Order: sequence, then C-alpha cells, then structure tokens
Amino acid sequence: MESQKQNFIQIIKDNQGIIKSLCKAYYVSHEDQKDAYQDIVFQLWKSFETFQGDSSLGTWIYRVSLNTLLTKVRNERNKIITEPLSVTDIMMPTVMADDDRELLNIVMLCLKGLDKAIVILYLEGYKNKEISNILKITPTNVSTRLNRIKSELHSKLKKISQ
Repeated sequence: MESQKQNFIQIIKDNQGIIKSLCKAYYVSHEDQKDAYQDIVFQLWKSFETFQGDSSLGTWIYRVSLNTLLTKVRNERNKIITEPLSVTDIMMPTVMADDDRELLNIVMLCLKGLDKAIVILYLEGYKNKEISNILKITPTNVSTRLNRIKSELHSKLKKISQ
C-alpha cells in the first residue's frame, strides 16, 4: 500500500501541470482552482487501482481530470442561487494580461467545456488524432472545432486589442 501511495504521489507531481492548466481554464478564482485541483486528485486516487493501462497514463489523467471538471461545473450551474447578484458579479472583470498566453487564458474562459479541452490539449502539443482519442470524438470533429475555435479566439483577441 505504501509503495502504491508513493507511486501515486509521484504520478501527480509529474502531471500537475496539465491538471493545473485545466483548473485554470475552467475557473478564474485561485481558490476555485485549488478546490478543483483537490477534487481531481481525489477522483484520480479513487480510480487509481482500477487503471488498467488501456491508454497512456497521461491520457487517463486527462480524461479523469476533464470529466471531474465538467461534472463539477455542471453541478455548480444547477445549484439554485440563493443570494441576489450585484452588477459587479455580472460584469466581466477587467484584467490586464502580462503576456499573450495569459491573455489567451482570459479569452478562453468564454469557451464551452469541450472547446476548452480541445484548445488546452492543442496548446499542450497533442496532435488531432491524440486529442480525438482522449476526448472520444472523431479527428475530423477535432479539426473542424479547432478551426472554429481559432477563428473565434482570433476575433475576440482582435476586439480586446483595439
């Protein structure tokens, strides 16, 4: 059991970058990102014994992470808001980006779940076929979505820079 625990901890350390990238893509607040990260690690630990090696370890981690985040976001949307919203809650925060990557992260917040996942995998260096295997969609669908996303992000970035 102890060696399994040590193995798991090392796997998390080796893959924390992709987990943190996903959390950052789905949550603006640092506290929400930390909560999501903990939820993902918990889910990974719960399913660690059942990992059969049918896919690469990185692919498995990405799938569990993405599914955890999508479930978390979906559940949060379904919660009833019990306190009134103020105008500042509704308005998009004005954020100054230090570099292009940070600006891209800000613009990516408006993308829907699967589109965010595709962009993150693309930015991590995955090829369309690998993305399609991870997300269980066709390579053609990945390519089509990527082209639409690139166009959408380009237009949003253009508006921001004007």
